[in-house]
Amino acid sequence: MNLSALAHNVRVLATESAPSEVWAVVKANAYGHGALQCATTAIESGASGLCVALADEAIALRQAGVSAPILVMSEQPADQHEDMIKYGLIATLYNRATIEYYANVAARLGVVGAVHIKVDTGMHRVGTEPKQAVEMAQLIAAQTWLQLDGIFTHLATADVVNHEATARQIAEFDQVCDDLKLIGLLPSRVHIANSSATMNHVGIAGQMKNAPTMTRVGIAMYGIAADAQNNSFGVATGEALQRVMSLKARVSHVQWLGEGEAVSYGLHRTLNQRSCIATLPIGYADGLPRGLWTTGEVLIGGKRRPFAGVVTMDQVMINCESNDVQIGDEAVLIGQQGEIQITVNDWARQLGTIGYEIVCGISARVPRNYLR
Repeated sequence: MNLSALAHNVRVLATESAPSEVWAVVKANAYGHGALQCATTAIESGASGLCVALADEAIALRQAGVSAPILVMSEQPADQHEDMIKYGLIATLYNRATIEYYANVAARLGVVGAVHIKVDTGMHRVGTEPKQAVEMAQLIAAQTWLQLDGIFTHLATADVVNHEATARQIAEFDQVCDDLKLIGLLPSRVHIANSSATMNHVGIAGQMKNAPTMTRVGIAMYGIAADAQNNSFGVATGEALQRVMSLKARVSHVQWLGEGEAVSYGLHRTLNQRSCIATLPIGYADGLPRGLWTTGEVLIGGKRRPFAGVVTMDQVMINCESNDVQIGDEAVLIGQQGEIQITVNDWARQLGTIGYEIVCGISARVPRNYLR
């Protein structure tokens, strides 16, 4: 993991987002990159706070010494509310019963709990309905032990340029903010933009009377474009975001097989010549998708090498054809070797998925090494 690249990306995104604060999304172990290291680097590089999906993710950061503000972006089970308040986390609330319960826990502890309201303007995942947002804000404001710190929504189509749904969501959210402003309850932190909205300049600030003051950046911070098929954020970007993750292995075994032999489960791919087969100690249990074997390649010796057969749980075999490969040689699965590179989105396109799924799937048993 290249933390210098991550720091660079945070600075680029901060410039794109100005004057809004940038908050770094480090959920799912920082999209597989390592939550603690990425969170620390992001804060050092100008991020004002952190966003996670689960209370446990935030608590782990607190226990590791991270003191920056942390927003937990959805409601959490009631048995975690006490720890959220004790660790000074910012809760996301959007149901009356949850707000009342959370307020009671805060009162019992004698600690004010900071809260953001999530508004469902069209993603239809979680959040209060726009017409109920004022009621939720008033309920929070009425609680002695709660502080309304922010309000936000999430765009469903930010990576599609000029999508009418994005304009509708922006307008709906702006109306909610307007309603809150009229009664003096618009909080200091207003946020709607994610990585795609930031990078493709959907014009949120220009479309809203109540300009956002905070931006959530996730996938772009790791140097990965949200739209894998076009390797973009909806438009080609001039900003030089840098790849943070490389995935590498060392050749663990080498053998020569004759023409007509086949490799791995099912013996699906017959060799058309005598070939050098290199085994790598990485498989689908490590996050190397089994479906990649049909079209995937790795880099060994500065050349693209196809998979020799099906990816197994712990290992994969690579066809190096007539080239001599040695045990210990570097194999690059994601990253650059010489002038050639394989990207996360190359994998995603071959598998018909998105880069998010690829990096989040790199399992915990793969060692993470951090470079600056």
